[in-house]
Amino acid sequence: MKPALKRLLGVGAAVATGAAALLGTGAGTAEAAGRAHCDRAERPIWSEGPSRNVTARHCSVPDQDHRWYTVEFDTLVQPHQKNDYLDGGVERTGTLHDRSIRCLGYTTDEDTVNWFGCLPRLRHVS
Repeated sequence: MKPALKRLLGVGAAVATGAAALLGTGAGTAEAAGRAHCDRAERPIWSEGPSRNVTARHCSVPDQDHRWYTVEFDTLVQPHQKNDYLDGGVERTGTLHDRSIRCLGYTTDEDTVNWFGCLPRLRHVS
């Protein structure tokens, strides 16, 4: 099976599993419903484009469930992968500041928030 297809199936499974789980329990509060803020995050860039998953730290997220979340990042690091394998190495790394993205949901683990189902387009936070 091609690596891109494997990754697509994996992302689909993660979204299906995460959508059925209780999202964001104990993650804190955000200023407005459905909006979140994170200090720093990482989103890999693959040959077909950006990952649909974002790993972030120091986030304030809504307590309640929403269909979509708008997540604002102070710093978003985007390592451009050499190929479609995790152990393939990084070709270069880009850093964006004051950007937002829309994501379907999240899970938390201590101070790390794993956003999933994120749309590929980034918007500048004004």
